[in-house]
Amino acid sequence: MKSSAVSKSILVLSALVSAAAAAPGASSAVARAAAADLQSSLTLDPSVINKGFADNGQNPPTAGQTASSTSTNNYINFCALTLPRTPLTNGLQITSGSCNQAPIGLIPAAANMPSAKFVFPPNGGSVKADAAFTAQLAVRNIQTGVFTNAQKTYFAGPQTLNAQGLIIGHSHIVIEKLTALDQTTPTDPQKFAFFKGVDDPASAGVLSAAVSAGVPAGAYRICSINSAANHQPVIVPVAQHGMLDDCSYFTAT
Repeated sequence: MKSSAVSKSILVLSALVSAAAAAPGASSAVARAAAADLQSSLTLDPSVINKGFADNGQNPPTAGQTASSTSTNNYINFCALTLPRTPLTNGLQITSGSCNQAPIGLIPAAANMPSAKFVFPPNGGSVKADAAFTAQLAVRNIQTGVFTNAQKTYFAGPQTLNAQGLIIGHSHIVIEKLTALDQTTPTDPQKFAFFKGVDDPASAGVLSAAVSAGVPAGAYRICSINSAANHQPVIVPVAQHGMLDDCSYFTAT
C-alpha cells in the first residue's frame, strides 16, 4: 500500500475512534473494533507521535547534564538497533538481558503516587528464629492483587490505571540476610532469604505474606517491590517524590 493510502487509512481509523468515543449512544461495537484495529496495526498512528521526544533537553546546554537520545517516531524501532546481540523482551525473564519495546503506559497523577510502610516486622523489631511469621505491608494509592503470568508475560504490557486513576498491579516482599543491622556493603540482588509475590488484594489497606519457614538467627532487611500488573516497577509522573516502596531492618533471635 502506498504511503498516502496508509496515512489516509490511519486518519479514517482515528476519526472512527474519536467519533465512537464522542457521539452520544455511539455503538460500543464500533469503538471496540476501532480500538482493536489500532492495537493490531503495524503503522504508528499520527495522534500518538510525541514531538517532545525529538528534543535532547540541551536547549540551552546545562553543565554536567547529559543530552537525551532523540526520536521522531516514538522509538518504535529502537530494539532493532540492538539485534541480534540483545534479544527482544518476549514475556520471559531473560537473565542475560533483553530489549523491551512495550511502552511505559499510563502514568498516574502526582496525587495518586503509591507508597508503602511495613507494619510487621517493624523497623528495629525482632522475630523468633526459624519460626513462622506473617509479613505485613500497608499500602496506599495502588489497586493490588492484579498480576499477569510472570513466566510468559513479564514486562509484556504497559502500566494501566483504574477508574480512580490508581496504578493497577501488585506488590512483592523480599527478605535479605545481612551481616549486621549496620551493614553498609551493598547486597547481592541475586541472593535472598525469602521472596513472595503478594497475589491477594490488600485487606483494609494491608498486604500479608506468610513466611512459613521463618528465617534463621541473624540480621535482615525486608523490602517491598510495588509493581504494575506485568511486574514492572511502578512508574510515577515526577522525578522528585518520596519512596514508593519501603524497607525495614529486623533481627531473628
